[in-house]
Amino acid sequence: MRGSSPRMTRLCHLTQTPCGGVPHAHLNTMNTTRTMPLDDEFRPRRHTRASREAALERLDWLANLMDAALVIPGTRRTVGLDALVGLVPGIGDLATAAVSLYIVRQARELGAPRHLVLRMCGNVAVDAVFGAVPLVGDAFDVLWRANKRNMRLLRAHFDRVGLD
Repeated sequence: MRGSSPRMTRLCHLTQTPCGGVPHAHLNTMNTTRTMPLDDEFRPRRHTRASREAALERLDWLANLMDAALVIPGTRRTVGLDALVGLVPGIGDLATAAVSLYIVRQARELGAPRHLVLRMCGNVAVDAVFGAVPLVGDAFDVLWRANKRNMRLLRAHFDRVGLD
């Protein structure tokens, strides 16, 4: 008998909630917390010359802290937190890569072009991959200095195009 079987409710393939016959109509009532479209997330903000210079100074300070904050006694070689925190297996390299990516993100917000940001990401990737190798990676961190390299690239870009 046709009327005696229970009616099947269609479930949405995305949210596994009842659709009610209209595909994805229930998605219009979902609470969303984003107020900006995705495209605006990586669009550079408008900066003044002074704010851009101040941001570059902060990023220089952070790059120096990560790559050249301490002098090795008896030598002229410097090390930063990148090499020291990188001694902690696994999580140390993740933490230093996160700080390095913060510098790259700030460079994008300051208006660095995409090709420069990709080159900076390449420096961070080389640092993260080779830095993850036990012992050899820690020596590599002392020599590679991805954050200082990235700041040189960023400064050279703004020297060419200006801070305005």
